[in-house]
Amino acid sequence: MRSQPWFLNLVMEAETSLFPLQLLARTRDIERELGRRRITPKGPRTIDIDILFYGTFVINTKELQVPHPGIGKRRFVLEPLVEIAAALRHPVTGLTPGEMLRTLEPQAVRRLSLSL
Repeated sequence: MRSQPWFLNLVMEAETSLFPLQLLARTRDIERELGRRRITPKGPRTIDIDILFYGTFVINTKELQVPHPGIGKRRFVLEPLVEIAAALRHPVTGLTPGEMLRTLEPQAVRRLSLSL
């Protein structure tokens, strides 16, 4: 949905003892705690946490698809993914984030540097 306020995207790597559906439930809890209300699909949100990969697992349930089905189409995901996991291979396509990135049409992505 294009008519919504600007928002930040980031990619992070994490280690967890949670199983995939437990992790999904926890991410949804966090979203709710931070004010997310799922009213309009792809609509404005306070936060959106996606599980892009879960090791080399492929998961395809009604609730969760991993690898995330949109990953190969999103420059705002692939650019930071190249920075933190350039050697990662998509478990279905076998492509690295850089290889997926090179297939994309130009998209507007603006880097924001933050000091923590």
